[in-house]
Amino acid sequence: MPHATASQPGTLYSQLISTPIGEMFAVAGDAGLVLCEFHDRPMLPTQLQRVEAICGGAPVSGSHPVLDQTQRQLDEYFAGKRETFDIPLVLDGSPFQTSVWRELLRIPFGRTVSYDSIATRLDRRGAARAVGRANGDNRIPIIVPCHRVINADGSLSGYGGGKHRKRWLLSHEQRGAQLSLGTLE
Repeated sequence: MPHATASQPGTLYSQLISTPIGEMFAVAGDAGLVLCEFHDRPMLPTQLQRVEAICGGAPVSGSHPVLDQTQRQLDEYFAGKRETFDIPLVLDGSPFQTSVWRELLRIPFGRTVSYDSIATRLDRRGAARAVGRANGDNRIPIIVPCHRVINADGSLSGYGGGKHRKRWLLSHEQRGAQLSLGTLE
């Protein structure tokens, strides 16, 4: 999946994207998708402030090819026709946050990993809480699949979009993964 930094200038565009689990507010520019967050998430205003600080300005409402690609790929994902995304992403955070987000991108469709496991992969044993905070700061849920991270005991932990959405997404992916396996047999 292509990654970019926000240091590239240009106008940011925003639009609402409809999904079966709620509207998402998406922001993108020529460098890629900067934000795609649930419209009703309490953190959305804070995330928008971060985007404005990172990118040097507020988005304007309008169309952009990256937003069109995001809508199309999310539609395919929710229809069970897509397991991975190839949207260019702007993953701009602290070095630790960015490393966590890149690890999230490595979690296969239909699978889950624990916060502890990600901390271990990053050679930061005992940093499960820090991984959880970085996970919560992810501005591009679903596409950067933070919903695939669970507690070490297998239980669901919090999710910025709400536990009901996390449960729905994991169930959706489990059904899709089982169908994929079924076609191989």
